[in-house]
Amino acid sequence: MAIELARDQIRVCAINPVIGETALLTSFMGGPDTAELREAFVAGIPLGRMSRPEDVANAALFLCSAEAEFITGVCLEVDGGRVI
Repeated sequence: MAIELARDQIRVCAINPVIGETALLTSFMGGPDTAELREAFVAGIPLGRMSRPEDVANAALFLCSAEAEFITGVCLEVDGGRVI
């Protein structure tokens, strides 16, 4: 999609967040929101916490900014280093 739309100066990017502290947390975890279950998920995130809505919002703001005008066709991992 990024290649097809580039000629029209339309950039295509994706934001890939890690599990986040939102209303969908229990749905994603597949169980009740307990300290033990949170700890199990956070154990796989090198920065040591779940994402917050503002983490994803800041990534979106960056991709919409002039500073990102030459970025297209990327998936921006907002995951505290989980995929490293």
